[in-house]
Amino acid sequence: MSLKGAFLHFNTITRHRHKVIAHCARAGILWQGLRHDLSKYSPTEFLPGARFYLGTRSPNEGEREAYGYSLAWMHHKGRNRHHFEYWTDYNPKTRQVEPVKMPLRYVVEMFCDRVAASKIYQGKNYKDDSALEYFNHGKTHRKIHPDTSALLEKLLVMLSEKGEDETFSYIRRLLKENKEY
Repeated sequence: MSLKGAFLHFNTITRHRHKVIAHCARAGILWQGLRHDLSKYSPTEFLPGARFYLGTRSPNEGEREAYGYSLAWMHHKGRNRHHFEYWTDYNPKTRQVEPVKMPLRYVVEMFCDRVAASKIYQGKNYKDDSALEYFNHGKTHRKIHPDTSALLEKLLVMLSEKGEDETFSYIRRLLKENKEY
């Protein structure tokens, strides 16, 4: 791990986190935003992140390429409820681990996270449909509860068609109504 990689990784995750905080504030879940991705600063996640820093995509991909798996990602998804991978459980009827429907506030944080990641990694090439394109790219092989997937996709489509102001306004109304989605 180089000092430069550590600095660049710290800068990237901090810029990303600050963007998520801003999006969460617009969505009405500021407290969640303030706690977003704090585990990325732990040695378990930070050191591999600095070692495999890529700049244009997650360093977890570099760690996977080197070892066939990413310990940093396994640590991260197990501690951060805004990742759909956190929401799996053993189903005694099917005897398999299956996706569980995420609570609304974590779906909203996941939306904020994906939009912020698109902005950070794409920079000046970011467009309001960037996060939707990324979502659609992995749609066929993602293991996520169908209701959670449908809501996330609805929000990403709304962002691409109507922009941030209308989408965040809709999200605030959705959270205020506190209904099941």
